[in-house]
Amino acid sequence: MKRPLAPLFATFVAAGIVALPSAAIAADPAVLRDAALKDDIAFDILEGLTTEVGQRLAATPAEARAREWAVTELRRAGFANVHVETFTMPVWQRGEETAEIMSPFPQKLVVAALGNSSATPAGGITAEIAAFDGLDALVKAPAEAVRGKIVFVNHHMAAQQDGGSYGEIGAIRRSGPSIASKKGALAIVIRSIGTDHHRVPHTGVQNWIDGARPIPAAALSVPDAEQLARVLDRGKPVTLHLTIGAGMAGTGTSGNVIAEVPGRDPKGGIVLVGGHLDSWDLGTGTIDDASGLAIVTAAARRIMASGQPRRAIRIVWFGAEEPGGFGGDAYAKAHVGEKHVLVGESDSGADRVWKVDFTAADPKAPLTVRIALALAPLGITRGNAPAHGGTDVAPIARVTGAPVIDLHQDATRYFDIHHTADDTLDKVDPEQLRQNVAAWTALLAVAAEDGEELGPVAPASAR
Repeated sequence: MKRPLAPLFATFVAAGIVALPSAAIAADPAVLRDAALKDDIAFDILEGLTTEVGQRLAATPAEARAREWAVTELRRAGFANVHVETFTMPVWQRGEETAEIMSPFPQKLVVAALGNSSATPAGGITAEIAAFDGLDALVKAPAEAVRGKIVFVNHHMAAQQDGGSYGEIGAIRRSGPSIASKKGALAIVIRSIGTDHHRVPHTGVQNWIDGARPIPAAALSVPDAEQLARVLDRGKPVTLHLTIGAGMAGTGTSGNVIAEVPGRDPKGGIVLVGGHLDSWDLGTGTIDDASGLAIVTAAARRIMASGQPRRAIRIVWFGAEEPGGFGGDAYAKAHVGEKHVLVGESDSGADRVWKVDFTAADPKAPLTVRIALALAPLGITRGNAPAHGGTDVAPIARVTGAPVIDLHQDATRYFDIHHTADDTLDKVDPEQLRQNVAAWTALLAVAAEDGEELGPVAPASAR
């Protein structure tokens, strides 16, 4: 679907959901859920943000333009208390990035710098490769096997519906550069943390641990990493030339954009939903995470149009999630004293929701049953695992003990696209996007109106 760009308010007019009744929510959750299956609002938000702003690297002018865009459109859509809460943070910027095998079989490779990578000297560096099949092998390697070399870490990440391998395999990106640095490596290249076979590398953040000197750190596209592995299998020493122009660029400003659907019960508390506004700078940040913002915003707008819920619904477009969850931490510090009755975020793409999990004082409380029943007609089953909430809302849950909900999206193809230049609008399936909106609409229709509270989990400070 492609529409001429227009203010979101015009979209709501066309959808017939402009007026905000002052009474309680009048429609049954099932009615609201099923109406959302015809939703085009989320796609229009998604198209507008990714077209009119594009990539949104944290604490850069691009992310600032995104905040301005968000404030304008959320106000036009009728949300209350729309504002930005800013914070400062370190800024990282990308530069030149090339890799080339010099011997024994000269050829160019496709590479992208990882977040917080340092730069090579202007002419690059040339050194022998020290290869490891997995992070554990690098950890166990003696420093003599690494010192003065360019480390290469390979892995075997499989596509999974729950994306479960990302946590384990992703440690290669998050921790590998620091481990290599502490063993004396000149630089590190890793096989991209992805499941595709396109010559499109996956970026992502890594942070230097105490004692680790920043070194150039980059990811090879999956086919290029496999090519390098085949070259290494020939049994000859392999020399690589690497040029990385990335580096830190002082401090900058990021911020969280906040909007609300006011509740009619001043003591009812807040249902917090959100996603993150920043993205990496290679694509347009469509599945990660403009789609999540569009999904929860469209769902909240449908609830607002149907009446005033008992509890306030707060939508947060978090800033600076990708470089380390700065927006979530800032929100937790600013709002720790408020009553959050349920928190959740959408940050796993735009494919269909297939499972729901809860973390609450009583995970089987009647309210969780009512939410699960409202989701079941969408093909969503109830799981038994504790909900995490995601990088953005986990901090407020930790410090307040707020109950958490996870609506798990099908991640089978998510890591084909995640953190790459391929993260663009054409990858979104509008029908699956609508199912997401319907799921979040059903969740909000029950959670924001129901009189029951799930009860707090003991906050981290009390455990």
